[in-house]
Amino acid sequence: MQVDFILQGKGGVGKSLIASLLAQYYSVHGLAPICVDTDPVNATFSGYKAFKAEALSIMDGDDINPRAFDQLVERIMAEGDGDESAPVMVVDNGASTFVPLCSYLLQNEVVPLLAEAGHGVRFHTVITGGQALPDTTEGFISLCRNIPDVPVVVWINEYFGRPVRNGKTFEESNAYKTHQGRVHALVTIPAVKPETFGRDMEQMLKRHLTFAEIDASPDTTIMERQRLKMMWRKLDAQMDRARL
Repeated sequence: MQVDFILQGKGGVGKSLIASLLAQYYSVHGLAPICVDTDPVNATFSGYKAFKAEALSIMDGDDINPRAFDQLVERIMAEGDGDESAPVMVVDNGASTFVPLCSYLLQNEVVPLLAEAGHGVRFHTVITGGQALPDTTEGFISLCRNIPDVPVVVWINEYFGRPVRNGKTFEESNAYKTHQGRVHALVTIPAVKPETFGRDMEQMLKRHLTFAEIDASPDTTIMERQRLKMMWRKLDAQMDRARL
């Protein structure tokens, strides 16, 4: 089974959006993704009825219980049992659990354990423009430095602007050049016109609906459906090229 972890230490940058896009992509292409939400603060991913995502409780009072991640590993090992035809799993992780989960994966040698059982592991992280660019870049660097031998899919989220710093794009940055060998693919969530495409996307996300559900909804106009179809085609094509 392929396990996709969405990991980024900065909140509000689109992690749950990426989890939802992955779940939709796998579903459209004939897989039945198992979806897990480990975000104890904003359980957005589990709010999508279409994904039937289970919310994994990892809190012990006000603190994160690292041993609660044992449940996640048990869940992965129980599914597919190393069978390559088994479904994929998408694990959405919150900003508050970024450091604890990364530490758990590293200290318990979880990736080698899963690999020995025949499971593949891939990380997905977000780079966004604007004020969050330094923090999201640091999250990418932290993943690459601290957890070796795991391919990383970098999602460029242009909602807050293109990630350009000192005249350099992310692909031109030292962070990317240093860790380029770890990058499995780059996927861009492009900036869109806020009055049309942006508003349509925002409403869809607020309602926790998939692109397919919006297309079938009588509550959306013809042009809303058209714009969202266009957006999905672009994202779907990028995920195809990323070989997800």
